[in-house]
Amino acid sequence: MDAADPIEQSGTTVDVTRTYLQLPSRGDLIKVPQPAEPVRIEQATKCPPSFFRYLYAEVGRQYHWVDRLPWTDEEIAKHLARSEVSVWVMYTDGSPAGYFELEQHDDGSTEIAYFGLFGHCIGRGLGKYLLAEAVDKAWATGASRVWLHTCTLDDPAALPNYTRRGFQAYKQETYQTTLSPEELRWYELRTPKRP
Repeated sequence: MDAADPIEQSGTTVDVTRTYLQLPSRGDLIKVPQPAEPVRIEQATKCPPSFFRYLYAEVGRQYHWVDRLPWTDEEIAKHLARSEVSVWVMYTDGSPAGYFELEQHDDGSTEIAYFGLFGHCIGRGLGKYLLAEAVDKAWATGASRVWLHTCTLDDPAALPNYTRRGFQAYKQETYQTTLSPEELRWYELRTPKRP
């Protein structure tokens, strides 16, 4: 890195499109069979802040998940103590493979607030199963609808996975964010080159 290069020091600003998707009714979910490899999904009912931070940081490392990185242990514990929030972890071969976080809202909806796989589990067919399980758990909260959002910083397979499970887009917005040099490299590897 050249010390005189301001882009390398401060990052690069990119345009991001965020898409909101929903399943208005339970019957809209397109189910998938359990993966061939053995998996289990467990609620982290007494999730320590360190484990929550690990899940968030590692799953979101390549996707600019930065909002919660500065949270203290106390802030994480307070968040997890809310009755509207639950964290679920998928395991395979005895290790975490991915996770999702559900949040119930005052309007009766349940949001899949965070969802993703660890890098070593991407491309193994686990994401579609984890998503279907997240939707089932969300409906089990008594939700009036289940929704989530994704953006162009996420894995390119995210949006197709959501629509293949029956989610329908209902809103889009564009914003700008600054990516660190490492984040920009990951983003450029996932983003098709434009002619």
